[in-house]
Amino acid sequence: MTHPFHPLSGRRLQVLFERKLPSGVVVSCEGGPLGSVQLPVAWTDRVPPAAQAPLTYEVLIELAGAISAVKPRHGG
Repeated sequence: MTHPFHPLSGRRLQVLFERKLPSGVVVSCEGGPLGSVQLPVAWTDRVPPAAQAPLTYEVLIELAGAISAVKPRHGG
């Protein structure tokens, strides 16, 4: 549990299952005395870390070039 304000913050919880909801992905965990708890996956260490650098237009231009290089071209 990584959410700083949750009562179980800092504890490792056993994940029972993962579920996709319209609001996003949640995990159901064994919460000890609280019973099972359902948490947004963003409150756990199961999400990739945030980018180390901001997304800039230079990065987007480079990405667009890479996509164009591998994207098949359709003749017309």
